[in-house]
Amino acid sequence: MNKINFARVLLGGLVAGLVMNIGEFVVNDLILGAEMKAFFARLNLPDPGGSFIAVAVILTFVMGVVLVWLYAAMRPRCGPGPKTAICAGVIGWLFACVYCGIINGMILQVPRSMLVIGIVWCFFEYTIATIAGAWLYKET
Repeated sequence: MNKINFARVLLGGLVAGLVMNIGEFVVNDLILGAEMKAFFARLNLPDPGGSFIAVAVILTFVMGVVLVWLYAAMRPRCGPGPKTAICAGVIGWLFACVYCGIINGMILQVPRSMLVIGIVWCFFEYTIATIAGAWLYKET
């Protein structure tokens, strides 16, 4: 089939976004929370407030939808299943986490440990989230 089921992309994308939002909370609050507070203090930045968190959560759901849409677009060429979902997740990871993480990390002088933990965590977060979202995707 060549038609993408956009209702299923949205459903799977919301699930992927939920997985990623949970992952972001775990890494940013529970794992790197103390290091991030020290980093913000070093730069004289306030802790991210409610409006930042709201935007971040919404954009993470959007990223989940984009990853499942990418999976749906790849299915005709690569076949359905976890291998294709992992490939879609890795593509999202390269653009969102590796590229942006390294560029922003260099500009803001993010400590290397935080940068490495964030990028590695993001790899697993994006691939697991894309697999979860792809599991719900069905062609029309």
